[in-house]
Amino acid sequence: MNRDKQKAEIEKIRSGLNKRAENMSDEDAFSFIEDYVFSDESFRGTTTEEKAAFITRAFCSIRCRLGILQPLVDDESISEIMVNGRKKIFVEQNGRIRKLDEYFDTTAELEEIIRRIAAAVHREINEMNPIVDARLSDGSRVNAVYKNVALGGPVLTIRKFPKTAVTMERLIESGTVTKEAAEFLKLLVESGYNIFVSGGTSTGKTTFLNILSEYIPATERVIVIEDSAELQLRNVENLVRMECRNANVTGKGAVSMADLIKSSLRMRPDRIIVGEVRGGEVLDMIQAMNTGHDGSLCTGHANSVRGMMKRLEAMFLQAASFPDSAIRSQIAEGIDIVVHLGRLSDKKRRVLEISEVTGIGESGEIAINTLFRYSPGRGLLRTKNRMRNTIKLEFAGKTLTEFAAD
Repeated sequence: MNRDKQKAEIEKIRSGLNKRAENMSDEDAFSFIEDYVFSDESFRGTTTEEKAAFITRAFCSIRCRLGILQPLVDDESISEIMVNGRKKIFVEQNGRIRKLDEYFDTTAELEEIIRRIAAAVHREINEMNPIVDARLSDGSRVNAVYKNVALGGPVLTIRKFPKTAVTMERLIESGTVTKEAAEFLKLLVESGYNIFVSGGTSTGKTTFLNILSEYIPATERVIVIEDSAELQLRNVENLVRMECRNANVTGKGAVSMADLIKSSLRMRPDRIIVGEVRGGEVLDMIQAMNTGHDGSLCTGHANSVRGMMKRLEAMFLQAASFPDSAIRSQIAEGIDIVVHLGRLSDKKRRVLEISEVTGIGESGEIAINTLFRYSPGRGLLRTKNRMRNTIKLEFAGKTLTEFAAD
């Protein structure tokens, strides 16, 4: 059955469902479609596999909020869905990217799905607001770009997260991090070190931040601030989660990350977790780290630890004009540890470096003391460098003799 014929049959099914009770359950709707397909003359000559595929497509097109993308979202082996216009759908499955034969019948169908996703989290996308960041009900991250900006048609990208929480043990088993480094980071989180997780796109920063948050003592009050809610803290009861908000069509109602960080300081937080800093809000985040909110966590995009420091300086300047020396001093005083993640040629994610920020060096640059470094073929290895800033460990009643300064 060709595509036009399938589309016509789906419209017949839609009409048949509309004539029945409006509150028909999904199970009843699916049964109705099955009965129609296996009894209608139009499907004579099609195989059972073809009928089953059509039933799934028809049901998703009519009843699912995500249309033909719903089976892809439900498939746990798929980690990313990339829609480049109505005729090009790619997925990342088991670490490999491939193009699907499936496609949308019309651009309007794709646009409607994008609008539904945005509306579900009280956001909108149109020619006046052509870019939107949102999330699905399962926490999957969504980015969409409208057709007036994306020349090949609307673009929709869905980053999925595992149904079951990824643990540090799983990362150790997969080789992402070593047991020694994991134990080191656990002690630092428990002791209240400010930790920044850096890395490129799709290197697992959010997942790693989630795992580090598991080590936060359950008695502490934690404020989580994100552009689009993704983090899932399970062991903290005294938890406040806040999400940024875009302006409405009149240009009002926007709530920025900087606004939320400033507000969080009045909520008596023990720790502040910021999903990702991308701009001037870094000033408020660094100031929070420098005003007694030890143990704060954050992520950012960069190609290396030193590259992250340079990016933070540049983002700092977006918010305020300060001398370079003052900016570097603020960053160096605020951030204690940087964990840098990367994705290697084999598509596997690895912790590439764990470094300590030790202040301002003789050159005037932020000084980095590398404690762990990834070596191809050998993995994440501890360097000969000793950890210098152990005061927070001591205050927490913990020791880390092998990393202590000479």
